[in-house]
Amino acid sequence: MKSFFTLLILSLSFASCKKAVEAAKEDLVINAMTDGQWRVTKFIKGTMDRTADFTAYKFQFKKNNTVDAINGTTTESTGSWNADAANRTISSSFTNANATISLLNGTWLITNNSWTFVEATQSVNGEPLVLRIDK
Repeated sequence: MKSFFTLLILSLSFASCKKAVEAAKEDLVINAMTDGQWRVTKFIKGTMDRTADFTAYKFQFKKNNTVDAINGTTTESTGSWNADAANRTISSSFTNANATISLLNGTWLITNNSWTFVEATQSVNGEPLVLRIDK
């Protein structure tokens, strides 16, 4: 019986430690995303390069899970975002945004990243989308 309780305590400690590691990963992602403004430096929709559509925009991700699409000095649209470090995804949703900003909606699979860039992909109705954002 004593060994059962020891095993139970160790299991709970491991689970708690695993949750702490996941929380630390999430904090790192949030800090990386919310530190500075981002620009879309690549956006491919199917076979069309739509990068130029984003030239005027900067994006400010905030710790309250909102993101501003800034055109020049004006916040044109505010959406929501969420990061999942364990699944290597980032989701965004802009409601009532123009057609360009709406292209960013959905869940993106992060394929490559550093502190200053994120490359991601998703498929919408069978059409591949490729995104790169840089600070």
